[in-house]
Amino acid sequence: MFEMKVVIIGARGQLGSDLTKVFGSDAIPLTHEDIEVTDLERCKNISKFDPDVIINTAAFHKTDDCELMPEKTFQVNAVGAKNIAEISEQIGAVDIFISTDYVFDGLKDGLYTEDDLPNPINTYGISKLAGEIFTRNYNKKHYVVRVASLFGVAGASGKGGNFIETMIRKAKEGADLKVVDDIMMTPTYTHDAAVAIKDLLEKKAPYGTYHVVNTGATTWYKFAKEIFDVLNMDANLKPTTSSEYKTRAKRPKNSALSNEKLKALGIQMRTWQDALKAYLKEKGHLK
Repeated sequence: MFEMKVVIIGARGQLGSDLTKVFGSDAIPLTHEDIEVTDLERCKNISKFDPDVIINTAAFHKTDDCELMPEKTFQVNAVGAKNIAEISEQIGAVDIFISTDYVFDGLKDGLYTEDDLPNPINTYGISKLAGEIFTRNYNKKHYVVRVASLFGVAGASGKGGNFIETMIRKAKEGADLKVVDDIMMTPTYTHDAAVAIKDLLEKKAPYGTYHVVNTGATTWYKFAKEIFDVLNMDANLKPTTSSEYKTRAKRPKNSALSNEKLKALGIQMRTWQDALKAYLKEKGHLK
């Protein structure tokens, strides 16, 4: 039986809300009103809960805005990670830092493993890699958990929903949808990621870095097409290239992750297609 006190920072976010559900009565959910990760003194308040585990989902993740606000980006994603790592080390808690597929440069053919060398190409990715390093070097009892292209029923905090809901809404409005078809990624259901993170703790997995994603890889265009196919929806959907879709921040052309280390522990992640159907059912889009 799993019995631990688990502080979840960012409990209102897409992943944080599913972690709160999955951990149930073991969860101590903290929102931005409860804790500011950039403020070490406020972080020290965590000790009053005497947690066994601290899961830090707090992030500044508007990738294009990160290019304009590097100081804020590093304050939240790197200094915040340092603060949580220091506090968790002091109180003897396990530190779980949620990182990203954007720590990779996208030049690899095939899926990235945990052993591949990070080389981020945008401010967001660089700040999250710094957060990973703080986590690894400031608390021996740590898990760096890389997730990717998240979708969950709570929607992304600060981003207003998620890709799936945006596609469905725009298709219903009859909009022309041009979606990038030359960037590979791994869509991941936050419910599945939350369950896998709990499994890591229950199995007492070796500390270290884990990719926690659904199985398989696709492009944003093919992901959108699958959404409409599953829902049997008509949509004016056309593929485009990333060169036609200019963004302030560079994106890796391939940031698809494999979860081999999870498999080795006996933790099986379902395919992103099956996860998508489960999400659509949970949201009430699919009977």
